[in-house]
Amino acid sequence: MSKLKKLLGSELMATDTFSRAITHRSADGKHNERMEFLGDSVLGLIITTELYQRIPRASEGYLSRLRASLVNENALAGIAVELAIGDLLRLGPGELKSGGFRRKSIIADAFEALVGCIYLEQGMDAARQFVLTAYGERLNNLPTEDSLKDPKSRLQEFLQSRGHDLPDYQLLEVHGEAHKQTFTAECVINSLNIRTQGTSGSRRKAEQEAAALAFQQVMAKK
Repeated sequence: MSKLKKLLGSELMATDTFSRAITHRSADGKHNERMEFLGDSVLGLIITTELYQRIPRASEGYLSRLRASLVNENALAGIAVELAIGDLLRLGPGELKSGGFRRKSIIADAFEALVGCIYLEQGMDAARQFVLTAYGERLNNLPTEDSLKDPKSRLQEFLQSRGHDLPDYQLLEVHGEAHKQTFTAECVINSLNIRTQGTSGSRRKAEQEAAALAFQQVMAKK
């Protein structure tokens, strides 16, 4: 909380805008969802601009994947934990009892709402300074382009570069009711005699898991 107070200042934290930014819908009708919506766009613009300026030769695809890695729920929740945003949240009794102040989706949304709050109260320059400070070393240690590619893309590009057959994906099984299904997919690379399986809550993720396992086997054969 002291770190957040240092970044925001006591004057901003005393405003009604800040109060709404830290209020979850379970606690009050005047909650932070609209501010989170605004903050999401402000954050996206700040991060996009920073990446564009930092890496002038980066491709559009790399920039898109970088941005996605920096503004997804896990990344935002991680920053929210570092800033102890959960300690300030106003939650309803049910969310308090279930540990809502630790839930990734809630604290990630609260971080975006805070960005929206700063933008509304102090403008874009202040919002940008807050975001870049909060991200800290994350922006100084950006992941490489290859590490951000999804497993299917990495596998296909590697196989193409070596002249091997492209992977073939098949859906093997679907279990569970419509609202909660489990998918099992298979990845087959005939020229390397590789056959792997992945299981997940969506077909796409199951294929990605199978591709990741296949890529490991391909690298082991090098």
